[in-house]
Amino acid sequence: MKIFSTEQLYEADRITAEKRKISSTDIMEHAGTLIFNWLHERMQGDQVPIHIFCGIGNNGGDGLVVGRLLIEHGYNVNTFVVNCSDKRSKDFLINYDRIKNATKSWPLLMTSEKDFPKIDPDDIIIDAIFGIGLNRCPDGWVKTLIQYLNEQTSFKLAVDIPSGLYPNSPQDDPEAILTANHTLTFQAPKLSFFLPKTGMFVPYFEVLDIGLDPEYLFKTESLAELIAKPEAQKLYKQRQKFDHKGAYGHSLIVAGSYGKIGAVILSAKSAFRIGAGLVSCYIPKSGNIILQTALPEAMTIPDVEDDLISNIVIDFEPTAIGIGMGIGTKTETVSALKKLFSEAKAPMVIDADAINCISESKELLKLLPKNSILTPHLGELERLVGAWDNDYDRLEKAKIFSKKHEVIVVIKGAHTITVFDEKMYVNTTGNPGMATAGSGDVLSGVITGLLSQAYDPLTAAIFGVYIHGSAGNIVSQRISYEAVMAGDICDSIGDAYLELFAQDPPQPEETAEE
Repeated sequence: MKIFSTEQLYEADRITAEKRKISSTDIMEHAGTLIFNWLHERMQGDQVPIHIFCGIGNNGGDGLVVGRLLIEHGYNVNTFVVNCSDKRSKDFLINYDRIKNATKSWPLLMTSEKDFPKIDPDDIIIDAIFGIGLNRCPDGWVKTLIQYLNEQTSFKLAVDIPSGLYPNSPQDDPEAILTANHTLTFQAPKLSFFLPKTGMFVPYFEVLDIGLDPEYLFKTESLAELIAKPEAQKLYKQRQKFDHKGAYGHSLIVAGSYGKIGAVILSAKSAFRIGAGLVSCYIPKSGNIILQTALPEAMTIPDVEDDLISNIVIDFEPTAIGIGMGIGTKTETVSALKKLFSEAKAPMVIDADAINCISESKELLKLLPKNSILTPHLGELERLVGAWDNDYDRLEKAKIFSKKHEVIVVIKGAHTITVFDEKMYVNTTGNPGMATAGSGDVLSGVITGLLSQAYDPLTAAIFGVYIHGSAGNIVSQRISYEAVMAGDICDSIGDAYLELFAQDPPQPEETAEE
C-alpha cells in the first residue's frame, strides 16, 4: 500500500471526478457514507448521543454527510460547526444545506468557548474539524476546543485524520492536535501515522477505499510504501524440492567481544532460522566454547585475540556477511573493519558497534561497501547522520546519507522504516515487547540469512524487518509484551513464515449503502 502526500491525494480526487464524470460532492458523499456504514454496523441503532464537530472545509463536509445519514437513520445526533473563518468550501456549503433539509435541529454554529457542549463519558465524539489540507496550527478558541475534546473520556473517532495533525510535515504545536481513539482514513494512510512524535495521536486506524482513480494511484510515485502482509507475501522466495544447503548460502557473522558472545549466538541462530544453509561465526577466541556449546549447528573461526576481534581472516567466500553486533570499538577492531570493507565481495549487514566505528572514522565511511544494509537504532543513527530537528528531518538526513553512500538504512523503531535513496518502506509488524536487549542482533541475523539465500539487499531488508516484527507479534501474543526476550523472537521466526501464508478468518459481508 502506498502512502501519498496531500497534493497527490487532491490530484487523485480531481482526476477521479474528471474520469468518472462525477463531482467532488459525489466523492464526499461516498466517503461520508463509508464512515456512516462503519458506525451503523457497530451501533445498530443505539441511542447513545453522538457529537459531530465539523470544520468549514471539506473535512467538515464529510462530517456533515455522516451527520445527515445518522439523523436519517434515527440516531441521536448533535452537529456542531466550528465557525473559525468566513471562508467555506463549496462542498461544505452543499452538505450544510442538505443536513438542514434533513432535520429541524440545525447544526450549532460555534464561535467561542461558551458554545462548548457538555459531553458525557459514554457519548461518542466524531472529529471532522480539520483534514489533510490544514496548513497552520489551530489557535485561539479552536485550539481550546481541541484540548477540551481531548479531556473527555468519550470515544473519539477522527474522520480521515485527527484535527490539527499534518499528514506529511512536522507539527508546530502538539497541544493543538486531537488524540483520536480510532481514525478512519480515506484511500491511504498518512505518513504522520507512523512517526514517533505524531503517531501517538493515531493509536488505531483503518483505511477506507473511497474509489479514487486506480490508474493514478498505481502510476504515481508515492512518499513511501507500507509493508503489510500482502506486500510481504510477494517478497518471499519459494524453495525448490531438489535444493541442498549450498543453495541457501554461507553466512558469516562477525560479532562479539568479551562478555558479549550472546550477540553472536542470537545473530547466528537467527540466520539459521530464517533459512541460511550454513553459518560461520568469526569471534574472539574466548567465545569459541560458548558458541559451539550454545549453537552446535554453527561453525566457528576464532580470532587470535581472546577478548576482541582484531584481524578477520577466513578461508572461504561467504555469501553474506553480518558484522558489528557486540564487537566494541577498540582500535584493533576498527582496523579489522577497514580490512574487511576493503576486501569483502559479499553483501553486508552492518549493525551496532560497526556503525559506531563508521561514525568515528571518515576512512571507514569512505570504504563503506555499496548496497550494504545499515541497521542503526536511533542513537546510532544520530551518531551516523547528525542530530535532527524532528522526525521528518531525521528521514531526510537518512535519505541523503543513503543516496550519497549508496547504502540501505534501516531505521529501527515502532514502525521500522527502510530507506534507500529517495524511497522509504514503512513496516507494519512489531510491538513494544520487542524493546528488549538482543532484538537488534536477531534482526541483523535475519537480514544476513536472507542475503545468504540470494535475496537482493533491498528485499532482504524489507522482508527481514517484516518477518522479525511478525515473529515478535506471535511470541508476545503467547507470553505478553513484558515477557518477550530476544531469543523468543528468534525461536518464533518459523511461526512467522507459517503465518505469512495462513488464511485470514473470513470477514463479514460489506453493508455499505451507496
